[in-house]
Amino acid sequence: MDKLWSPWRSKYIESIHVKDGGCVFCNISKDTIDNPKALIIDKGINTFTVLNLFPYNNGHLMIVPYKHTSELEALSRPENIEIMEKLQLALKALKLVYSPEGFNIGANLGKVSGAGIDEHIHFHIVPRWNGDTNFMPVLGEVKIISQDLLVTKEKLIEAYRTLI
Repeated sequence: MDKLWSPWRSKYIESIHVKDGGCVFCNISKDTIDNPKALIIDKGINTFTVLNLFPYNNGHLMIVPYKHTSELEALSRPENIEIMEKLQLALKALKLVYSPEGFNIGANLGKVSGAGIDEHIHFHIVPRWNGDTNFMPVLGEVKIISQDLLVTKEKLIEAYRTLI
């Protein structure tokens, strides 16, 4: 079996943990949508939606419950309902802004499953287009994201406002 190495991934994993600063998602949850440097798109009663700082594609969002837990089964019924509602809202906004041809939606539970932040559960929604898969991160240690995250934030906030 051939092995493909992706050294950029270790830089990502090392960069997301705040030393002695607590949980990165709990810290982000305290920020506001209006902060021009924050990547928060939406805040609900039980969850917030944030752009992934290390996206796989433009518009890569995460739905994060405020409750600090790594266990899916620890989420309450209202939290589960809101997560699904926010995933649906994210889909609509991403379709409105980027017209993707498909989506990857899911959660990585535990380090072994690929969770970069395993102590606080979160749900990814990644827009996909035909031909968007490439090996630049693996072969050239280069991530190709064609739009600045803050521009993406502005476009998605505008889409959320039209949908809510």
